Amino acid sequence: MVYQVGTVPALLLGAAQPAESPLSQIARVLHLPVAAIDVAALIVLLAVALVLGYILKRLFRRYALKFEGTWGELILTLLESLPIPLLILAALYTALEQLSLPPKWDHTGSEALLVLAIVVLFYFPAKGAVLFLERLSVKQPALERVTQPATLAVRILFAMVAMIVVLENLGIHLTAVWTTLGVGSVAVALALQDTLGNFFAGLYIMMDRPINLNDYIRLDAGGQEGTVTRIGWRSTQLRTIQNNTVVVPNSTLAKAVVTNYSVPEERLAVAVQVGAAYGTDARRVEKLLVEIAGAAASEGFEGLLATPEPVARLVPGFGPSTLDFTLTLHAQRFSDQAGVQSELRKRILERFATEGIEMPFPTQNLILSRAPHRTPREGERS
Repeated sequence: MVYQVGTVPALLLGAAQPAESPLSQIARVLHLPVAAIDVAALIVLLAVALVLGYILKRLFRRYALKFEGTWGELILTLLESLPIPLLILAALYTALEQLSLPPKWDHTGSEALLVLAIVVLFYFPAKGAVLFLERLSVKQPALERVTQPATLAVRILFAMVAMIVVLENLGIHLTAVWTTLGVGSVAVALALQDTLGNFFAGLYIMMDRPINLNDYIRLDAGGQEGTVTRIGWRSTQLRTIQNNTVVVPNSTLAKAVVTNYSVPEERLAVAVQVGAAYGTDARRVEKLLVEIAGAAASEGFEGLLATPEPVARLVPGFGPSTLDFTLTLHAQRFSDQAGVQSELRKRILERFATEGIEMPFPTQNLILSRAPHRTPREGERS
């Protein structure tokens, strides 16, 4: 059998040619570059991934509402954010493997696929931790002050680690950056020393909870007192009885000895000092004081509590010019004590005047003695 020269290689080459891809056929039919068809296919893949991801997200959200208040809600809420990024990852991977994208697009897509995979890898553990903390704060509102900074710390930590991993995988080495940050952080820490001190003191106040909103407190350091209206990261605000706002730095509040008049309860004892003249029957005075306070409480005077019952004692006792009594009763809250004391003092004055009980005021006698006449000595002038 005789073959022409070059026939066999030609046949073998023809048999080795790969089959034309569907996208190449479409490009040939439409008389368009293959690269344009590949780019259009990439856009279609991403659009389909977004649509399917949105549908799945809505489906997970609907089922999460059915399991409200259970662990199923936490799991479905976490899964709710999975479909869109995972489907976009699948679309990018498919495009890079199956399409003949331009070299620049192929390189950019590979980097985008890597970055997105790392972000997804770190995002979902952080999302799970945040959802758990939020669920914990809903179940136990008292822990909200702890879960809020913890949530912020989790987000910052995962974001920083993810950024470091992304930059390292993109070939950006951070050795010089860490050196610069190490030197710069010292300068920043010195410049923001007071601010950082207030910030960490605010964390301590929120976690330890020595005070709460609407508590009436008094500080020993500067004597500031008032109702707590706001506890922030840098400062705490108090509203005084005069309806003014006092802003106390958290570092000052953390160092001060704080008297909290709202803990363990808002009710507090109020003492009214009363003086009577010596010679007055002390038992009679004590009985009258208890009757006056009891009558005011039974009439429903605002802020005065009928229980515990008022008590009068001869304390502190023997004063310079009076018998000193102390009437102890209870007010509903700290802000009521001034009105209660004023009302009782007026009633005591009226009742003592009716009963003929004298309330003397302090007196002082000044005795002037004249020096005896002395005869001048010899040589002295008279």
